[in-house]
Amino acid sequence: MKTIVYATDFSSNSIDAFKYALELSSRVKANLWVIHVFDISSLSSDLNAPYLLSRDETYKYKKATLQKFCSDHMDKKYGLKKVNTEVVENDSIIKGIISKSKEVNASVIITGMKGKNIFEEFIMGSTTKQLIEKAPCAVLAVPEKNTLNKLETIVYATDFEQEDIIAISKLIKLFKPFKPKIKITHISTKNEYDGQLQMEWFKEILLQKILYDNLEFDLFYSDDIFEILNIYLKEVNADLVAMLEREQIGFLKKLFHKDLVKRMESQTKIPLLSFNEANYK
Repeated sequence: MKTIVYATDFSSNSIDAFKYALELSSRVKANLWVIHVFDISSLSSDLNAPYLLSRDETYKYKKATLQKFCSDHMDKKYGLKKVNTEVVENDSIIKGIISKSKEVNASVIITGMKGKNIFEEFIMGSTTKQLIEKAPCAVLAVPEKNTLNKLETIVYATDFEQEDIIAISKLIKLFKPFKPKIKITHISTKNEYDGQLQMEWFKEILLQKILYDNLEFDLFYSDDIFEILNIYLKEVNADLVAMLEREQIGFLKKLFHKDLVKRMESQTKIPLLSFNEANYK
């Protein structure tokens, strides 16, 4: 992992995600870019901003606000650690984040999770959802009150696809300094194909292509994938859950990938790392 982009809107929930990004970049020795995207034509981009500012004045105001955000929430233990800050003007928050991420060749984009109920999740959580679908790299959504004290166990939820193998390889590279246990997990529905046979096939292919000593494989049967996965994450004391965001091809893939990723992003208390299938074609 060489470069991390953290995008903030200065909200309270973004503070914990910033601290997570800061700790992660420090441990893996990655460059950290802290960015804020704003739309000069929209007053809703910052309701606290002074009115009637010119474009240059607005840029300076946003830049000062971003620098203050970082200085206010950076722990003294990081000393003189350099954090790159930049404000990006764009009429689309998503396009602004993606543009900067491509420019610095980011390995991962970090955002804070939002939404405590269905309405709030739909309105306020849309930025992370769109990033998951369109980002050129992995997206790590960090829930409130989550800190990076350890990263010992990562759960990767698989649906036995070729792109899963590429994503798992990326996952190992991203968090290699932590040497985590990675638990490859699949939940088969009752009407699905032979899950055990598929797991053995996937395991064989994966171990042929990936050299990593700390891999484990688990298989469960249930029609409620979300519920079982949440129980499993608690049982293994997972520090992070990762999965692939893919286009829907059939009912199972729609259920297991797109809908599951969105439900995990809005409701889990564990950081969620999402890989976009489109980046591995």
